[in-house]
Amino acid sequence: MKTPTDFQKRVYDAVSLVPCGKVTTYKLLADYLGCKSSQAIGQALKQNPLAPEVPCHRVIKSDFSLGGYQGEFGSVKQIMLESEGIIIKEGKLTDINQLFDFKSN
Repeated sequence: MKTPTDFQKRVYDAVSLVPCGKVTTYKLLADYLGCKSSQAIGQALKQNPLAPEVPCHRVIKSDFSLGGYQGEFGSVKQIMLESEGIIIKEGKLTDINQLFDFKSN
């Protein structure tokens, strides 16, 4: 297992704050960390060696679609989120109350 960079550790620590039953967006996570690139957040999460303990599946796109981490047999991400009570319809989060915003929580 490759040792995470300092940036990756910061991303993993931040995403670990997102509780079960909530999701956040790549942009909200980037803003929380003072990072200007949602793509950098996505790349760090793509390298996450500690999933699902570090719940990268709880990070979605700003348009509330699921984004990456689809898995071999369909949407592993959707299955994981739905098992936590997240409501997904047509590939998108439907309940804005399930969005975790680091600033208001």
